[in-house]
Amino acid sequence: MALKNFAFEIQSKDNYARKGLIKTHRGNIQTPAFMPVGTQATVKACKIEDIKKTGSEIILGNTYHLMIRPGVERIQRVGGLHQFMNCDIPILTDSGGFQVMSLSKLNKIDRVKGAIFNSHIDGKKFYLSPEESIRIQLGLNSDIIMIMDECPKKTEDYKSIKESMNLSLHWAERSKKAFGINPHKGLFGIIQGGLFKDLRIKSLNELIKIGFDGYAIGGLAVGETQMEMFKVLDFIKDEIPSEKPHYLMGVGTPSDILGAVKRGIDMFDCVLPTRSGRTGLAFTWQGRVNIKNNKYQKDDTPLDENCNNLDLNKYSKNYLNHLFNTNEILGSMILTLHNINFYQELMTAIRKNIDKGTFDEFHDKYIDKL
Repeated sequence: MALKNFAFEIQSKDNYARKGLIKTHRGNIQTPAFMPVGTQATVKACKIEDIKKTGSEIILGNTYHLMIRPGVERIQRVGGLHQFMNCDIPILTDSGGFQVMSLSKLNKIDRVKGAIFNSHIDGKKFYLSPEESIRIQLGLNSDIIMIMDECPKKTEDYKSIKESMNLSLHWAERSKKAFGINPHKGLFGIIQGGLFKDLRIKSLNELIKIGFDGYAIGGLAVGETQMEMFKVLDFIKDEIPSEKPHYLMGVGTPSDILGAVKRGIDMFDCVLPTRSGRTGLAFTWQGRVNIKNNKYQKDDTPLDENCNNLDLNKYSKNYLNHLFNTNEILGSMILTLHNINFYQELMTAIRKNIDKGTFDEFHDKYIDKL
């Protein structure tokens, strides 16, 4: 059997908060890590070279969208997603399960066939089984692959969440078998179970029996409160394997990240910094800034005077307000890059404070501010 060269090591801890390193053949990823979302083989409004300059060491690709267009065969023909989008840092791809739930107006879940759904683009019918999801992700040649799961909408219906969780476990076994032996890649299991402690614990324990390179928490960021999300993380923080990376999918705000790191989470992704950047909302160490507000027409200071990266501090709030109020594309580009850079500054500060043993103080200082 080939020796696995995908690995994770913990370098320091501060209570449950962990600083570590994910090792891949394409490069190492410092954790806690935030992954900018490259939905359709691009982080919207940004060049990959600039994404790297923010300190981003991994990005996320979207299996559902790339399957629909341009199609895995077109990407596979040039060698995979990295070559297609000129990206030389690691890429994680999701399984497509979340988008089947959130985007498809007409879908059907079949235990054997998987998700049967109509494209949100043109209505074309697709079949996405666990085996097909893994085949697509292997064709994309991503570095971290997610199992196929069903991501249910938020509900207090225990029976429906249990049925969905059991289906996801069945698909997890099939995903693992379809993945086979790939020493250069990591395969992550996804813990489901809604807001119910016993279902989350059962899902986790069954996934551990199957065995994965990392464990993700799915089925959150679907309408629950922040405290409900933190409660789910509290359910599993003593049970989830400590020697594997822990990934909270689709989260979140800076305060979400701080609270999740406090509960042992190592990896995050979210569209929030890029989507907010395109609509005029900036994240800063002093809090959020709605740059469209008229008060910034008389503010000639930058969003962050201390940011020397990518010349982002050369643009005044006055100028950015003008760009957004005239619908100029440059405004979206600058603010998107600013937000990604801020998120990476936040992750760097988190790692430094874990190293120093001061993470709790850092958490308490910023949890209600960011």
